[in-house]
Amino acid sequence: MNVKTRHFGEVDIDESKVITMDNGLFGFENYKKYVLLYDSSSEEIPNIQWLQSVDEELLALPVMIPTTIVPDYNPVVDDEYLENLGEWSEETISMLVTVTVPADIKAMSINLKAPIIINTTTMKGSQVVAENPDYEIKFKIHDLLEAARKKKEEG
Repeated sequence: MNVKTRHFGEVDIDESKVITMDNGLFGFENYKKYVLLYDSSSEEIPNIQWLQSVDEELLALPVMIPTTIVPDYNPVVDDEYLENLGEWSEETISMLVTVTVPADIKAMSINLKAPIIINTTTMKGSQVVAENPDYEIKFKIHDLLEAARKKKEEG
């Protein structure tokens, strides 16, 4: 299927890669289908990817795997919010968090409070609110990303 995108133009997507979110995302409840996109010129999946709406080309949110920054990230979520994902296990669950990139790049942050949880078997997803009181909506990541980049270059 062809998807018009904000950052990559028109992209041919395998329909099996479409993530369906029955409740949409917070603030975008009317948009239910998304795909993950990134620049495929490198062999590695980059730290930041795009969660692109299939139905609205201008709706593309930067996202990342939270354990890249917070290795022990483990949101506590009421199981009822995960029921629409279908049968799942720890091996079939993938988590993403949204990234905010303001004009001042040093203020870049991720939202640890509202992860997007995806069952990679059913390709169903849901954005939920983590009950963990210490998870911030704007967890600053610029310095952590810079330190990880330098470590990778050295090693």
